[in-house]
Amino acid sequence: MPESQFQNGHFYPISAPACALHADRPYSSFNPRNIQYIPVVKTSAFLDLEQISAGFEIERFEAGSREINFSVKVIRKSCAEGAREAQGLTVIIDVFRAFSCQPLFFHFGAERVILEASPEKAIQLRHENPEFIMIGEVNEVPIKGAEMGNSPSQIIQRGEAYFRNKTIVHRTTAGVTGAVAACETADEVILGSFVMAGAIAKYIKYKNPDKVTMVAMGDRAETKAPEDEACAEYLEHLLAGSTYDPIRAFKKIVFQPTAQKFIQGKKTYLPREDPIFCLQPNIFDFVLEARKVRNRLEVFKVVFDS
Repeated sequence: MPESQFQNGHFYPISAPACALHADRPYSSFNPRNIQYIPVVKTSAFLDLEQISAGFEIERFEAGSREINFSVKVIRKSCAEGAREAQGLTVIIDVFRAFSCQPLFFHFGAERVILEASPEKAIQLRHENPEFIMIGEVNEVPIKGAEMGNSPSQIIQRGEAYFRNKTIVHRTTAGVTGAVAACETADEVILGSFVMAGAIAKYIKYKNPDKVTMVAMGDRAETKAPEDEACAEYLEHLLAGSTYDPIRAFKKIVFQPTAQKFIQGKKTYLPREDPIFCLQPNIFDFVLEARKVRNRLEVFKVVFDS
């Protein structure tokens, strides 16, 4: 599967009004989309959302010719506690902003990405390896000594010349800590966000696991965040055809504090452009998996082919 390429054209947000937030800025016309389809023809899926049982039978026709029967138990969890309880193939979701940043590292050619839950250890690792790039925050505030905070728009501004062949040390309060915790109990940990949602759904169908845990990491991993919960709902929609209304999702997300703290533009480390990027569905055609490598947790770009 080829790497995603940024293409010219219209920039599609989760719903149209997101573009209107900054329609006068060049960034609003930015469009990285190029999703490939794996060969899946017929799908039947059943969701068991913990105590609530819901069933769906659907037929879905996509490029290719291989027929598979797909059934999966989906467990929905939230925040730090949910990450610690992850089972099976687990998707750790952090829309604002950790796992909207992660695919950009690989798009811009980073050689290695390390996830570090402890800010002190991230600083030490950067100190011991001055050629590394440290990107991270503690409760949204950029870590002192880091090259930048956890901002996709700032990563895009730096571009390929800055990241190619580099090692990134990434620390965030919700997403990274959640992935580190989930790796202790889950069979496999996938990093989740809107920008990779289509590829994640195809990968889950391709792997056909018995159980999937979706953990919406929430605001500082403490309280539920509408953007992460909406992303989990969108993934369910892609997997099993469950109802998903992008206009309703837009309303739930952008008028709430987790988005408004960016949109209001009161803090330089919370750029207004960030939610515009983070709410774009299906930009990248690859999946990112967190794996333990000796004493480190690293991120790997997974290219899958049926």
